[in-house]
Amino acid sequence: MIHIKTAYEIEIMDKANRIVNNVLNEVAEKIAPGVKASLLNEVAESLTKKLGAKPAFKGYNGYKYSLCVSINDEIVHGMPTPNKVIKDGDIVSIDYGVVYKGYYGDAAKTVIVGNVEESVRTFVKTAEDAFYAGVEYMRSGNRLGDISYAIQSLVEGRGYGVVRDLVGHGIGTSLHEEPAVPNFGKPGTGPNIVEGMVLAIEPMITMGDYRVVYDNDGWTTRTFDGRLSAHFEHSVAVVDGSYYILGIN
Repeated sequence: MIHIKTAYEIEIMDKANRIVNNVLNEVAEKIAPGVKASLLNEVAESLTKKLGAKPAFKGYNGYKYSLCVSINDEIVHGMPTPNKVIKDGDIVSIDYGVVYKGYYGDAAKTVIVGNVEESVRTFVKTAEDAFYAGVEYMRSGNRLGDISYAIQSLVEGRGYGVVRDLVGHGIGTSLHEEPAVPNFGKPGTGPNIVEGMVLAIEPMITMGDYRVVYDNDGWTTRTFDGRLSAHFEHSVAVVDGSYYILGIN
């Protein structure tokens, strides 16, 4: 069942996502060669507490950390361990969520570290561009498949892969709610986009093969061919018939 939110609920979720984005921006500023991923996790936890929220991921299905730090071929759910050290030329995806007054916020971004080829910059920008291409269709009267198709068309049109095994999701009083939001699909299909719907839209893209493999830690998800991956996410509500990016607008 898709849970439609009231204006009051969306207001709380806007505040939750504002906290998420403040934390992500703070973490992104700390990313540099030689920095341990564990430090980024500590920064996220400390600021979240200061802002009056709780980390959403810590303890979720047994996950030990508050932040996900995925580097290069790691797509999502990379663990911020002390032995994971950032290097010049890495691309680092940081994914974070909080709980605030019983409601969840969730967002992600990919940060370029130091010197990389222009092709890598274009690739990372494509994940963000794909998010905005999809969000354009989050308007009353459209269908979920319209969002998915817009994302897929942009990404594949630039020659990259769209991950199939991992998708976006509804969000509210639970971190993951219905509906699933694939980054691939057919226009004119799926649930109707309606007022009060809130979705975490999150293109996860690859430089090559869209298939994935899983590490033995049970969390880290990588590209099948070892090539780069990028991730970009915001939680988005339908307000007055159009999209409202929570914590940003």
